[in-house]
Amino acid sequence: MQSDTTIINNETSTVDLYNNTANSWVREQAISLSDFTARPFVLQLCEPISQLRVLDLGCGEGYCSRELRRRKAAQVHGIDISQGMIAAASLQETNNPLGITYEVGCATNLSQFNDGELDLVVAVFLFNYLTIAQTQECMREIVRVLQPGGRFVFSIPHPSFPYMREAAYPFYFQVDGSGYFSQRDQQFAGRIWKRDGSWLNVQLIHKTLEDYFNSLNIAGFTKMPMLKELRVTPEHIALDESFFRPLEDLPLHLAIQISK
Repeated sequence: MQSDTTIINNETSTVDLYNNTANSWVREQAISLSDFTARPFVLQLCEPISQLRVLDLGCGEGYCSRELRRRKAAQVHGIDISQGMIAAASLQETNNPLGITYEVGCATNLSQFNDGELDLVVAVFLFNYLTIAQTQECMREIVRVLQPGGRFVFSIPHPSFPYMREAAYPFYFQVDGSGYFSQRDQQFAGRIWKRDGSWLNVQLIHKTLEDYFNSLNIAGFTKMPMLKELRVTPEHIALDESFFRPLEDLPLHLAIQISK
């Protein structure tokens, strides 16, 4: 397998990556690996959703925004740094109106929201595109915009996963060597496959588990988080053994819920 090239400027490369591939992400049903192994479990952590004011931060083309609205959220607002992704999300909203609003924006600056304006902030695979400093800045903003008792639910690639298997189908990040601690804040390219045999290019700015929990603490979260280690389940293998079996018994993602 040909290795991907590591890119240094994370903000520019992320925008370019998703502007160029936005249409490849558009779907109305689960197709990519993490649509099965992560997003359903993240949405479960968001419940109860009914009548909540929700921000989907790093919303991409709106897959989770649409599901949050279908689960009766009172308001859903999606923000993404990629103009291409927001255009794709807006087109989906035009074709099938659900009352979701979208805008191009930066996860580290939520000045369009007042203090305590939101009940729930969701960030599905956002932080693997942010540095440690950007993660801390983003989480500070999330604390600010959440009302007291509001919840923050997010998912990340499991920090240990890239160091536990070779770069291979159906999901990988191409890390350089085995420096789990020494490679903090370095960016690596990766791929995640769809069940139809195509793949999506993704990226990882590596952070340790300690980095994430330190960021939550620095931001001002003080309550005990709920953490789920997400993996391939027997149900996944029963659905499509050839697709899911290569990742059996590996920690793929983390889903975390924490209250303000």
